[in-house]
Amino acid sequence: MPLRPKELSFRPTPPELETDVVSDVLETLRFKTLLFGRVELGAPWAVRMPRKANASFYVVARGSLRLQVEGTAKPVFLSAGDVVLLPRAPAHTLDDGSRRTPAASDFVPPQQLRPSAAPLGGPGQVTTLVTGCFQFGADPAHPLLRAFPPVIRLSTQDGQGTPSLAATVQLITAETASPGAGSALVLGRLADVLLVHALRAQTALAGTKQAGWKALADPAVGNALSLMHEQPGTPWTVERLARSVGVSRSGFAARFHALVGETPLHYLANWRMIRAARWLRESTDSLDTIAERAGYESAPAFSKAFKRRWGMGPGAYRRAPTDGEAGPLRVDT
Repeated sequence: MPLRPKELSFRPTPPELETDVVSDVLETLRFKTLLFGRVELGAPWAVRMPRKANASFYVVARGSLRLQVEGTAKPVFLSAGDVVLLPRAPAHTLDDGSRRTPAASDFVPPQQLRPSAAPLGGPGQVTTLVTGCFQFGADPAHPLLRAFPPVIRLSTQDGQGTPSLAATVQLITAETASPGAGSALVLGRLADVLLVHALRAQTALAGTKQAGWKALADPAVGNALSLMHEQPGTPWTVERLARSVGVSRSGFAARFHALVGETPLHYLANWRMIRAARWLRESTDSLDTIAERAGYESAPAFSKAFKRRWGMGPGAYRRAPTDGEAGPLRVDT
């Protein structure tokens, strides 16, 4: 069972000491880049991509394209320097946008999307694409990841992008054009940066109706999330969290549920289990130590909660192979 609350006095955490929730989520979930590829397509061209298991992204190095995602009404138009992420990897179509509807003869089979001496498709204007995909580790159902919209467009051309985004796109474009020793490592790190930019963009759009992202911008809920991430083993209650961020218990509970999509204690319990899973895989700490770090007063209580969450006990989880780490990042050249 969870640790019993101790008689502690809490004060709101100063902003400079708050835990970076976005970084903590990404670091704990351990996303990785699985594949990078660079391809040139001459107009007229089109590609129909099936639904995938992993999040996809595209960087437009040259030219322009139109993206139509299954289930969305309006297409997205991209030009050189733009990046688009599809967090849930839905089926989608890419084309050069020169025709209202691509002709059947325009379509390039997805399996042919590899570098070649001449552009794939037709003899017209060339679009150069860099493609890749992300895979998340422990729990891609985290509220922040669930809050991703179907399509995230990042642009370096419309004044909204940051200098670091533009530099990242330039580095990806240059590295895929002339890959060398260590390219897989370099591109993997650059892809990490792209995903962080996407997260920042969603945080900046906190005025939208997306639960999860609005929570980070909310003073009370955002501070409470920081506290839970910084001190997952603390015996938090709704009342203690509310007092720590300076609001009433009832108001805090209602606001947290509205912005995050679940209750504070449900979020805390789930986050503890995600952190515990990582501790089991990446440390040799005893079960008693991990149970205490996760906020449980005994190893048996922790083991029961862990099995209920992950479908196996902590020992079996620690010994099990890690599916998310099966293959290295590959760069198609």
